[in-house]
Amino acid sequence: MCLKVNGMNTAFDTTNLPATSNAFARWAMVLSLAAAGIFTAPLANASAREIAGVMVPLSFNLPGKELALNGAGIRYRGPFKVYTAALYTTRKVGTSAEFHADDGGKRLVLTMLREVKSSEMGRLFIQGVQKNMSPGDLLKVISELPRMGEIFSANKRLMPGEQLVVDWQPGRGMQLSSRGEPQGEPFESREFFDAFINIWLGKSPADWQLKDALLGVEKVGRMSTL
Repeated sequence: MCLKVNGMNTAFDTTNLPATSNAFARWAMVLSLAAAGIFTAPLANASAREIAGVMVPLSFNLPGKELALNGAGIRYRGPFKVYTAALYTTRKVGTSAEFHADDGGKRLVLTMLREVKSSEMGRLFIQGVQKNMSPGDLLKVISELPRMGEIFSANKRLMPGEQLVVDWQPGRGMQLSSRGEPQGEPFESREFFDAFINIWLGKSPADWQLKDALLGVEKVGRMSTL
């Protein structure tokens, strides 16, 4: 008798065994199958984490560098779930200051949980940049805001399951991608990238609970400001 276990053929010759031995052999085969399922099932999910039905990879390769998931959570507006957010870094960071001090590559992935008008999201993002900068610092990046607004206006809307990705690559800049397609040329200014990320990690983040989640901080309660 031949049984395939976890992709391998395993032979059991039971033709000349007494009844008790046959019974033992059958139980051995059942236990082998159960063990195969027990020990292989977790491996299938070991490379991702589920958040609100979205599978969030634990790591990925930005050209030339492997990034690991620093933290992930859900963006709320009132009681409604808007999107999941996942932050990737080259090393673990637990504060906004540590994030901005790290010179490595970074990625933020937003996965929509409901239909969102891109123009509205762009408007809220611009407000988020402004809320987290002093007037003097805002003057340093204000020339980038119209181009960012144009990118969101051109996309019309994002549907559930679609993603907005923000990549920072040293020497190249910040690249916005929507539905897997780069949106225009990279923003070269590191100051603008830091200002953009502060929508989520700044002193007045869009969602305090999400900020904590992205930084790997566990706190009770949630307060949304946008």
